[in-house]
Amino acid sequence: MEYQIIPVTPFVQNAVLLICRQSRRAALVDAGGDVELLRQAIDVADVTVERLLLTHGHIDHVGGAAELAQRLGVPIEGPQREDEFWLNQLPQQALAFGFPSCPPLQPDRWLEDGDCVRFGEQSLSVLHTPGHTPGHVCFFHAETRLALVGDVLFAGSIGRSDFPRGDHRSLIRSIRTRLWPLGDDVRFIPGHGPMSTFGEERRSNPFVAEGLPE
Repeated sequence: MEYQIIPVTPFVQNAVLLICRQSRRAALVDAGGDVELLRQAIDVADVTVERLLLTHGHIDHVGGAAELAQRLGVPIEGPQREDEFWLNQLPQQALAFGFPSCPPLQPDRWLEDGDCVRFGEQSLSVLHTPGHTPGHVCFFHAETRLALVGDVLFAGSIGRSDFPRGDHRSLIRSIRTRLWPLGDDVRFIPGHGPMSTFGEERRSNPFVAEGLPE
């Protein structure tokens, strides 16, 4: 599996194009905006996108999903249903953060912990990782040891938990009990900023390094 990171929106959110090498089929994770830029990336990669995936309901991760899904004729999958209230509030989020008008969004499939999402010959495991938002999910590709973690974990930091229905304890628990067991060698793409590995964050992240209290 190949991947391309495409920063979008003024929040510099990492939209990710996942590509099955064998079939040239693809999935796009967190189409937060800049739809034309995303379409250009898809065209340059010369792939067929089969589905859009969402980690959570914040507008910088969701804002372009409905338009792009309609233009490509593909379903939207994710996040977990507890983020429905965020997707219903997309018009208010757009107004508050200066995004283009964005109607409420209803995905074609809500995702649950333990689900799989597939494109081409690839399969991603779904992990429910609440804390930043209650319905946040992460995606894991076991063969390439790659995780897409949205706004749960960053290189040297963690996601905010001060939004409505965010919870700091749940966020720390999600990182330590859902992400760390995948292995120190796992590389991850966060929702913003550079990639890192779980091992590096377990050693040095000032919020979740080993030995710190919960």
